[in-house]
Amino acid sequence: MKHSRKKEPTRYVSEKELLGLVTDIAEAGRWLVYHTYDSRRSQRGFPDLVMTRDGRVIFAELKSQKGRVRPEQKHWLDELNKMAGVEVYLWRPSDSDTIEKTLLGRLSPTQ
Repeated sequence: MKHSRKKEPTRYVSEKELLGLVTDIAEAGRWLVYHTYDSRRSQRGFPDLVMTRDGRVIFAELKSQKGRVRPEQKHWLDELNKMAGVEVYLWRPSDSDTIEKTLLGRLSPTQ
């Protein structure tokens, strides 16, 4: 008889928890990290994180697994994506491997 292993339920990861995870990974990779602590008086839609290291610049919008991207956020991401030499990401908790690879596993976007 086959023994089936129950899949562990996925724990809900909030946007705030994801922010902490990404920030920790970025700092471990020696990135300079900027996050607006209180964005209530800032323009709507600007990405959650701006990170730079060794001539690279990354803009990252962070969402919970089912979090919705607002139109203002999509507009910012689309416009930033048009810029040469800029990396733009929309990251969710399920992207943890990609986040680590992007911030720790390669030296430049072409590798």
